[in-house]
Amino acid sequence: MAVFLATYDLNRETARPPITQLIRDTWNFAKLSESSYAIEAASAKEVYDTLGSLLDENDELFVISLKNPYIGFGPKIIHDWLKLKLA
Repeated sequence: MAVFLATYDLNRETARPPITQLIRDTWNFAKLSESSYAIEAASAKEVYDTLGSLLDENDELFVISLKNPYIGFGPKIIHDWLKLKLA
């Protein structure tokens, strides 16, 4: 499987959609920041279609392929996950 960066902004929401719960229930993932996840999935379209079903016209969602090399600063557990999953 490939790994994708899913990053979103939920703008002007009065009630937050359960997007983080959907990510947890659907894929193997690493949380990179409050609204950015590295997600192991079959395709970017799969991630986009699944998460996009919860969003409205005020929101933003980008799904981007992740590959080595990468560089970042954060918890060791996230680096370990990325090292294991990225080609």
